[in-house]
Amino acid sequence: MRNRLAIGAILVATQVLSTTTAFAGPWEDGMAAYNRSDYVPAIQIFRPLARAGNHEAQKMLGLMYRRGQGVVRSSIHAAMWLTLASHRGNSPADRELRKVMKTMTPEQFDQARAMMQSCEASNFTYCE
Repeated sequence: MRNRLAIGAILVATQVLSTTTAFAGPWEDGMAAYNRSDYVPAIQIFRPLARAGNHEAQKMLGLMYRRGQGVVRSSIHAAMWLTLASHRGNSPADRELRKVMKTMTPEQFDQARAMMQSCEASNFTYCE
């Protein structure tokens, strides 16, 4: 009887442990890298997610370009990614976009808009 209980407990523990690790994915890996200030791996993880239409990853790329985290600081690239995220309903991205726009000339924003349109028209192939 004890052996059956021990085996049952081991099986339950194995299922619980395997279930919790199944939830980790690229988004979580990217955020973990970002939160430990490991920006280059975070960018490498967020880029394919953003190109797949993930508005959270698009927002993160915009923030990272705005702050120069893992990339050369660029208001134009920041505005492009934040605009994409904002158009997908990401309100924090919209707030950040408004802040970035205050620092840009109209020509720079036109350039960001053109980049965004090219990015979308190419199905996110030409976004950088």
